[in-house]
Amino acid sequence: MKLAGKAALVTGSSQGIGQAIAIRLAQEGADIVIDYRSHPDGAKETLAKVEAAGQQGHIVQADLSAIGDIHKIVSEGVQRFGKLDILVNDAGVDGKNADFWEIAEADYDKVLDVNLKGTFFTTQAFVQHLIETKRPGKIINISSVHEEMAFPHFTAYCASKGGVKMMMRNLAVELGPLGITVNNIAPGAIETPINTKLLNDPVKLNSLKQNIPLGRLGTPEDIAPMVVFLASSDADYVTGATFYVDGGLSRNYHEQ
Repeated sequence: MKLAGKAALVTGSSQGIGQAIAIRLAQEGADIVIDYRSHPDGAKETLAKVEAAGQQGHIVQADLSAIGDIHKIVSEGVQRFGKLDILVNDAGVDGKNADFWEIAEADYDKVLDVNLKGTFFTTQAFVQHLIETKRPGKIINISSVHEEMAFPHFTAYCASKGGVKMMMRNLAVELGPLGITVNNIAPGAIETPINTKLLNDPVKLNSLKQNIPLGRLGTPEDIAPMVVFLASSDADYVTGATFYVDGGLSRNYHEQ
């Protein structure tokens, strides 16, 4: 197993991509801190599957827009497992589909507070732990193809993911001397609860599939293996990069 003896914190791991990542990391030997905001049943399901993989899990409820909750996640994880080696920043929201000139401050704050502020300060708390314990570590951000690719009517979302892109690049330089790697994974269109409306609209779904060279939406299980790679010693010399897992969408996308 690639991650035997490691402990990982996976934010947003009660459903979707985060849940699949937590389970896959456990299958590779890592103990998992399972974070959720509003899906306790999903967090319990993740825990059961982590334990079925032979690893330990610990559930923490937190709102990643609140700094106090962020520190609670990290401190509880360290208390439970004695250390943290891997951070996966998965928690995120997609925001409101609206014209730029119609976006309210509350809509903007909701997206940026979770996607960028939450990722920023969770990473900071994790890095502080690594510095205090004088250990290297792995940081993997679940970003989006929209850290690079335009997505009209979702400007706040794109701004948040673009911020995560530049944060990753900057931290790769700043944290490299400490033995800490930082990378992004940029999923394309994935079958998750956040896309339920799309999945139930055959016309829009078919239109999107025509933009994907591989001809299908991705699944959370398509994302998890890349996380395993970046979290393992196989990627010890990989930092400052974005890995697109999108079926070719970002090379072929155009508005219908």
